[in-house]
Amino acid sequence: MPALASTGKASIANPAPDVAQKKLAPLPRLHKHADYQRVYRTGRRNSLPLMTYFFALREETAPSSATTKGLVDAGPRIGLTTGRVLGKAVDRNRIKRRMREAVRRNVYLLSGAVDVILHPRRAVLEAEFASIDREVARAFQSVQHALANPSLAKLDSPSVSAQISSTKKRSARVRPDASTPKK
Repeated sequence: MPALASTGKASIANPAPDVAQKKLAPLPRLHKHADYQRVYRTGRRNSLPLMTYFFALREETAPSSATTKGLVDAGPRIGLTTGRVLGKAVDRNRIKRRMREAVRRNVYLLSGAVDVILHPRRAVLEAEFASIDREVARAFQSVQHALANPSLAKLDSPSVSAQISSTKKRSARVRPDASTPKK
């Protein structure tokens, strides 16, 4: 058996050298905190049994981490968050590995400049991978459907911006001056 591996021929124990050394292309990811905040602030939120996902359109000319790294700024970018509430580091890392693989298998369903953030639930740990894969595919199909029908997406609308700014104004309370007597 070792003789086969040293000659470069494939065997059951040692796959073809070309296949064994190839790496998968990296996923187009969200990198910057500002990108995550923009999606949370201006995007839409939907829930599925195994995850919650957020998505928002991205302007082609907007600066992003992808353009600073010399990558093309067209196409989808995916963010994945796993907080401490999901468990210890071992559990969170396993959740991330499973979700990344499901995203890698289904990212072709998305087209256009869109940012998607996935928030998995703890149930991802015990779920069968096929169900995780189906849920990610369902989420991406839903995002693509919303992007194809702008009336459903309602993304980056002036009313959303107005709601955000009015909320900020209401939350900025002015403290009464200590020298002013209370009535």
